[in-house]
Amino acid sequence: MLALTYTVIPVFAVILGAAAAAIRKPGESFVAAMQHLAAGVVFAAAAAEILPQVMHQASPTATLLGGALGVAVMLGLKSLEGRAAGPLALLGAIGIDIFVDGLVLGLAFAAGAKAGVLLTIALTLEVLFLGVTLATELGETMKSRLKVVAAVAGLALLLPVGALAALPVATFSPVVVSGFLSFGLMALLYLVTEELLVEAHEKPDTPLISAMFFAGFLALLLIEELLG
Repeated sequence: MLALTYTVIPVFAVILGAAAAAIRKPGESFVAAMQHLAAGVVFAAAAAEILPQVMHQASPTATLLGGALGVAVMLGLKSLEGRAAGPLALLGAIGIDIFVDGLVLGLAFAAGAKAGVLLTIALTLEVLFLGVTLATELGETMKSRLKVVAAVAGLALLLPVGALAALPVATFSPVVVSGFLSFGLMALLYLVTEELLVEAHEKPDTPLISAMFFAGFLALLLIEELLG
């Protein structure tokens, strides 16, 4: 149940990002900097918390099966998003993305409360700008700002649904949990390398903007050390 409680934070972030974008579209440089920051935070959470949990079980079979499934799901999602046409298709593709984010968050809490808290911080930044992106896209076809924010808010509820789907995982054996965590690890690495950084590099880039990735990475490492 702890995972469900913490999903309130990224859900609020999605809605906040959508509302901000509906009121005023952010500049490309600002978005690129924040995407670099979010990528650094997500990468640090994956490396510092999820990866050690997978390695600790030392189960190559679970790691391979879970990781391969994670790669297959994320590449399938990429293919779906590439074929999306129109607002409904876009909503469907991003809805699946948000559900997977919730699932990964639930898996992180299955690994431990600390891992879950750190990943909550990471995913909050990621979905904040997902809300901005989605609201900007929908704003081109939907004239009502209220309807745009309402549509994004509805999708945001898939986060706790995904986390709820991960709750039974905690009752499985450690090896099986390790396989699920390997799935989550691949999903996070895909998020960093194929979504956040790719989208960020399509916008104006400067050394300061690129440095935000490392700032995010170091910031989460410091938070982890402070949490003990």
